Formats: sequence, C-alpha cells, structure tokens
Amino acid sequence: MLTVTSYTADQVKDPFGILSGQRYEFVIKLDVPEEDELYTENGVSVRAIVKVEDGQPGMVSYDLQDSLSGELLDFELEEDEEAELFKFCSEHLPE
Repeated sequence: MLTVTSYTADQVKDPFGILSGQRYEFVIKLDVPEEDELYTENGVSVRAIVKVEDGQPGMVSYDLQDSLSGELLDFELEEDEEAELFKFCSEHLPE
C-alpha cells in the first residue's frame, strides 16, 4: 500500500500542439517503511505523467526517485501499487 505524505500536480504545457489530450505531472512523496525494499534514507518520490483524453485518464509513465537528490531508483511498483498510483492521480487531477 502506498502512503502519500505530499504531492504536487501541474499541467504540462505543449507549446507545439504535438500531443493529443492533456498531460499532467505528479510528484508524489511517499512514506516508505525501513523494511520495504523501496526504502531510501532520503525518502522516495514518484514522478508520474498522466494523460487525459476525451475525459479518460491514463498513466503514461512513472519513475521512482530519491526525494533529496532526484536520482532515479532501479525499482518498479507492484501491479497493485501501480493501480493505486493511477487511482490517486486520477482523483487528484488539477481543475
């Protein structure tokens, strides 16, 4: 289960009009227990890109990163955690 401590969500601008739909970038700080394989001393954040087209959101990509340095972590979320991340992002899309 993902425990979110804070997040930001911003619309990604497409100055050239190349992308269909709208894109949003989420940066989500997670509270990860020490015994979890995702744990890092500096904390873990998720940077996720969500696309909304025809009113339907979809996950484009996500990266796990060290919260302090921004260094990418070589981990993937489990399937249920990915679903939870998508649900969180879908429910917190900016107006």
